[in-house]
Amino acid sequence: MKGMTVVVKTIASWVKILIFLFGIYIIITGHRTPGGGFAGGVIIAGSYVLLMLAFGRQFAEENLPLPLASRLDCAGALLFALVAIVGLVFGGSFFVNFLYQQQLLPSKAFQLISAGTIPLSNIFIGIKVGASLFLVIFTLSVCCKDFKPATPAKEKEQN
Repeated sequence: MKGMTVVVKTIASWVKILIFLFGIYIIITGHRTPGGGFAGGVIIAGSYVLLMLAFGRQFAEENLPLPLASRLDCAGALLFALVAIVGLVFGGSFFVNFLYQQQLLPSKAFQLISAGTIPLSNIFIGIKVGASLFLVIFTLSVCCKDFKPATPAKEKEQN
């Protein structure tokens, strides 16, 4: 039996959805509340780590395949850099709020897009951090072996 008990698997499958949605909420509202892309990405990666602990490494890899995680990692970094470059093109310096500068969006306080490019940056950083942490933890779990202490008789035979 891979993973943990049936009770842990059942609870983990329900809680994983809630943790994932909370991570998305932290990312989306990161410009108005404490949090943002990094914190939300860590929370989202934590939901996949919970799956890995409860069900086993193979199940987590089936839910988020490694090639997809690698592509999300690269896409998040590329899109974040693209926001900076577009700000450089439109405003003359990196990360300029080009959405309001060009009057593309009406300025309404306390709206989701009221911060201009900050929510976009948070989303891209959240994708990058979530995929990166999942890949790091998955790689560490692959490299891990279960080492059992050698018995004294085996130690004498090896010497």
